[in-house]
Amino acid sequence: MGRFKSGLKVDRKVFDSHCHIGEMDKFPYYGIPEPVSPTVFDDKDRAAKIALMDQLGVDRAVVMSNYGIPDPTQPFGLNPVVLDACANPDGRIIGGVWFSPMGKMKDATLEAMKYAGEPGIKVLKSTCLLGGTWDPEEWDDDAKVGWDAVLAAARKHDHVLHLHTSPGGGSDVSNCIKFVRQFGKELKIHVVHAGGGVSGHIKFIPEFFNLVREGYKVYTDTSWAVGFCPRWLCDEIEKQGIGEDRVLFSSDEPWSDFWGEYYKIDGLEMSEELRNNIFWANAERLFGV
Repeated sequence: MGRFKSGLKVDRKVFDSHCHIGEMDKFPYYGIPEPVSPTVFDDKDRAAKIALMDQLGVDRAVVMSNYGIPDPTQPFGLNPVVLDACANPDGRIIGGVWFSPMGKMKDATLEAMKYAGEPGIKVLKSTCLLGGTWDPEEWDDDAKVGWDAVLAAARKHDHVLHLHTSPGGGSDVSNCIKFVRQFGKELKIHVVHAGGGVSGHIKFIPEFFNLVREGYKVYTDTSWAVGFCPRWLCDEIEKQGIGEDRVLFSSDEPWSDFWGEYYKIDGLEMSEELRNNIFWANAERLFGV
């Protein structure tokens, strides 16, 4: 079985601003009786990722550790794969270093921050699905130690913070908005998945435009977005006349589907300038390539 229909390629320049790299073992998610690999495929290394990009016609991509197993140590182990993937000077792959917002993982986060500033690294990526929170007011002393190192690395190397969002839990977009309001005037923050889910989108999109208008360095994408989200987001960009430089295309492969994510944007009625910004120009400017 091929991964995608042979011969189907994008017909424009595409910069995938969020996808994953590295192999993961099967796992008995949610207590099911047998371990499974729900993504079917993963891209184990640079060669595999470049082969997929070439098949799809994708020019450049930001890659970060593949994750999903409920073990906070697992994605740290793929940081070396990320570094190897983005070290090539051709610039086709940009890397995101994995860290954890959890206090109990501060030592691993401190070690990971040694990779900040390495060739091709331009992103620091994390999620609260495995624990922790984006709300600075809820960080314990150990979490603050880890976060201090992350924030210092982002300042020193002008790295973009990639923060997964979803409705509920520590990754709830309401917590992420608090983070943006505390740090987003000095640091670039990518709010991944535009809030993630119906309530998350509804909470985030109006606030997104407030944050842009107030001068925060906030970015987002429509990967994993529920049906109405991309339409509403792009409609508001054209109505309000702001935010056209802050939305990026992301596939979130292998946890989403490239073509599903692509046509969320390409299938919308919008100006060609806005379409090009989302698929290419915004990422090109953000990452300086």
